[in-house]
Amino acid sequence: MTFDFDEVERRPLKDFAEKAYLDYSMYVILDRALPHVGDGLKPVQRRIVYAMSELGLTTGAKYKKSARTVGDVLGKFHPHGESACYEAMVLLAQPFAIRYPLIDGQGNWGTADDPKSFAAMRYTEAKLTRFAEVLLRELREGTVDWSANFDGTLDEPELLPARLPHLLLNGAAGIAVGMATDVPPHNLCETVAACVRLLDQPQASVAELCENVRGPDFPTEAEIVTPRQDLVAMYESGSGSVRMRARFERDDAAIVVTALPYQVSGSKVLEQIAQQMLARKLPMVEDLRDESDHENPTRLVIVPRSNRVDVERLMSHLFATTDLERNYRVNMTVVGLDNRPRQADLRAILSEWLKFRIATVRRRTEHRLDQVNDRLHILEGLLVAFLNIDEVIAIIRQEDHPRPALMSRFGLTDVQAEAILNLRLRNLARLEEVKIRSEQSELAAESRRLEEILESEQGVPMLVRGELLEDAERYGDERRSPLVERDAAQALGEADLAPAEPITVVLSERGWVRAAKGHEIDPRGLSYRPGDVFRAMARGRSNQLAVFLDSTGRVYCVPAHTLASARGQGEPLAGRINPPDGATFEGVMIGAASQHYVIATDAGYGFIVRLEDLWSRNRAGKACVSLTPGARLLVPRPVTDPDAEQLAAVSRAGKLLVHPLVELPRLARGKGVKIIRIPRAKAETREDFVVDIEVVPARRPLTVHAGKRYINLKPSDLAHYALGRGRAGLLLPRGFQRADRLEVQDA
Repeated sequence: MTFDFDEVERRPLKDFAEKAYLDYSMYVILDRALPHVGDGLKPVQRRIVYAMSELGLTTGAKYKKSARTVGDVLGKFHPHGESACYEAMVLLAQPFAIRYPLIDGQGNWGTADDPKSFAAMRYTEAKLTRFAEVLLRELREGTVDWSANFDGTLDEPELLPARLPHLLLNGAAGIAVGMATDVPPHNLCETVAACVRLLDQPQASVAELCENVRGPDFPTEAEIVTPRQDLVAMYESGSGSVRMRARFERDDAAIVVTALPYQVSGSKVLEQIAQQMLARKLPMVEDLRDESDHENPTRLVIVPRSNRVDVERLMSHLFATTDLERNYRVNMTVVGLDNRPRQADLRAILSEWLKFRIATVRRRTEHRLDQVNDRLHILEGLLVAFLNIDEVIAIIRQEDHPRPALMSRFGLTDVQAEAILNLRLRNLARLEEVKIRSEQSELAAESRRLEEILESEQGVPMLVRGELLEDAERYGDERRSPLVERDAAQALGEADLAPAEPITVVLSERGWVRAAKGHEIDPRGLSYRPGDVFRAMARGRSNQLAVFLDSTGRVYCVPAHTLASARGQGEPLAGRINPPDGATFEGVMIGAASQHYVIATDAGYGFIVRLEDLWSRNRAGKACVSLTPGARLLVPRPVTDPDAEQLAAVSRAGKLLVHPLVELPRLARGKGVKIIRIPRAKAETREDFVVDIEVVPARRPLTVHAGKRYINLKPSDLAHYALGRGRAGLLLPRGFQRADRLEVQDA
């Protein structure tokens, strides 16, 4: 068997595939995924609303099974999957999913917590809402074009004659081929105000229109926290994002969430918080409860562990880490009046819709004018008949073809003659002439009014303006999503989430570190590894950063709550950070960001540093102290009151010097200034150097230790050594000139 391919069309595969893909993509864009700027509906939504109107399911009708509606939509206009059609119908009915529902549902249509929990279409019932009249009221008034359905047996409207900019009111979302749309819903009154402003001021800018359309208005009462300038930029470009944040209030010690962002499930939020609690990332939360009911659709209760918990910081953390705050993409891509998809700004959408609306009202007015003129034409013929009633009756009785005879005798048109022949006998009463003349007068006045509207340049726009204000009065409501500018949510850091317990960080000579609970610990009484002894300690809280100082002058940060417990002998600090080879650890500091410490070298130089300036996330740390040749770092000392405290320094030569702490500079890094004079030659050869320093609060005694011996110097005794910064100091009493450390005693 042979085939003749001479009559077969031959095309390159590239051209065929390109055309097929483009045809498919345009079908998806225009007939499935993107809304039209005119009525703001996608084809399936338009067909659902139209099919329900054809079934008589208006707001005053009885409910009918949803399966009946879906069957009509699929069988007459939309031959696609029934589940997809029913889901589209459900979205038009859920008050938590659509700002102005078009369908009034009866039965289980899902909940805000689980929108997909709606019952099957054989169980639910539906009819159109009162708001749906906005789309359907003028459908039969010559306002739209009609096209054949998929099998050519019925006609369906290509668009619905929307009296309001439905695209902005209910928004739209869809994914096409190569493009998508995400138009947020808006408040009706605000949108109408912007339309009226654009009619009155055709050159109004997007920024001016944003004085009316202040932002999206979602079905939920959660706050929109996007800054105003970002909203204006979004409307100017047609793309951007909107950030929504849950609303909460205090109920005694508990935190009650009363409104969630759009399409956020309360159970999912509680699950997200519970997961953080199980992972010990929310130690400040004690309990969670869902107290939502019919009277309070959203009531999520978060119970803090104590009254000392900072509620604002806790909620800021939850906003940053859970769905209590969400961003919504905005991409205002729509199908325009030219049937081409494009991304439009706010002004372009409103201008194009007003053009559509003005054209619709003009068509409606022209249609009504034609109806009025046709009726006047018929009334003119009827009046002729009543004025010559006997002759008309005679012609009808005698003529085999009365219509041409009437037309010839009285100069009537075919339509007028037909109307006369269709008169009922009871309409031949004497009063009918009065009714005809009265109706003729009313219609003539209406005809003149309609002609004036059509002939005037501002006639139709002013009619549109009045109808917009009328519909805003009828269907408008208050804004649901308040616009509130808030600071950006910040997740709590690991240290912030740790409990703020008092701890003592202990550092050994060989660089082993541990954290003991409480401030009463005696670090010298702890057990150390063989050959190791106590080096330094610092008291702070477990949610703070411990700062370690090494022998090269670098500082390193480690979260205090991650340090090993003091039940053991600690852990090597070098395993947590990356110090230079051969470096040893000389001191530890801990406290709040504003805490100050004195950092000094045994060469006699030092300065005051704020702890925040030493923080670093780098494992290699950062440079802090510039060391002179041969100098070594001393243990840093905390400062409580720089203006009232003194600094005491004791040298190897047995000299003590005391001077006010305010004489030291405050630096973030450097060498500092001379605290006590140590001859350079002796410092480099280690013949003399600073043994220890101590910050002495006002009216507190100072103890000088020399081996096992010690001497207490009262504040009056210290005045003897207060010679001023940079002096050589005075010798201590005999027997204490080999001092090895200083210690401040309680008052």
